[in-house]
Amino acid sequence: MEELMRQVLLSLSKNKNANQLAKQFGLRFGAQRFVAGETIATAIARVQQLNASGMRVTLDHLGEFVLDKAEAEASCDHCVETLYAMDRAQVDANLSIKLTQLGLDIDKELCFENVQRILTAAKEVNRFVRIDMEDHTRCDVTLELLHRVRERFDNVGTVMQSYLYRAADDVAHLAGLGIPLRIVKGAYKEPKEVAYPEKRDVDENYKRLVSQSLRLGNRTAIATHDDTLIEWAKRFVEQEGISRDLFEFQMLYGIRTGLAQSLVTQGYGMRIYVPFGTDWYGYFMRRLAERPANVGFVLRGLVRS
Repeated sequence: MEELMRQVLLSLSKNKNANQLAKQFGLRFGAQRFVAGETIATAIARVQQLNASGMRVTLDHLGEFVLDKAEAEASCDHCVETLYAMDRAQVDANLSIKLTQLGLDIDKELCFENVQRILTAAKEVNRFVRIDMEDHTRCDVTLELLHRVRERFDNVGTVMQSYLYRAADDVAHLAGLGIPLRIVKGAYKEPKEVAYPEKRDVDENYKRLVSQSLRLGNRTAIATHDDTLIEWAKRFVEQEGISRDLFEFQMLYGIRTGLAQSLVTQGYGMRIYVPFGTDWYGYFMRRLAERPANVGFVLRGLVRS
């Protein structure tokens, strides 16, 4: 039943009608647990609170699958303004971007120019930018654009998803080039032809990717809420003598906050991925799909509203 619910939620994450319906209720019906408001100002305020707790932040202006050039350029403008807002507030934060938000599905060159604009601004204010990895059909073009921008910018990295069979080869290549990597399990609905269908295989590949990247001396973000994987990572870096400066743990805003604080107390680097903006629906549904039991609090929120 849980797997069926997960598949339904992932399908709904791409449903435009459901998206419009959800926005009528706004963040109050449950998304505020995972989304730090709809404006840059509210996001920066939350960053300041997290920084005060000893946590770094990655801000993500939500949006994806844009098919209008003006909308893609507006998203680019918003990302640039977010970088400048970080600088004005002097917060410890970087930026995450999605290529489909910046026009990848409209025109690859439009997307490339938008990414370059963002990286130019990020360089100006000494910030790092993470290009997020989306569904498997966009892996190759994402890596192509990454390599192109790396010719001019060194303040950019990407994400590897351990549920994909191809990830080990990609990590070997990218880590060998010194490109900072964020290792995640993956949150899109993928066919078994390209992705491990069983959790145990995804978890084993996750360990493989982290160890590959760190053994090559590559900066690595260990992004997981999984207690077993976190404990494995702590043992691994200790056994391998890997400096804590080479890696950090990462978690999503609103999830396992107690565990995140505990890792900070233990002296580990911790970065919280903080999404914000009006286009929060797809992200929110993927978070519910990761733990379908959370649907209950959404329904309670709807009743109260």
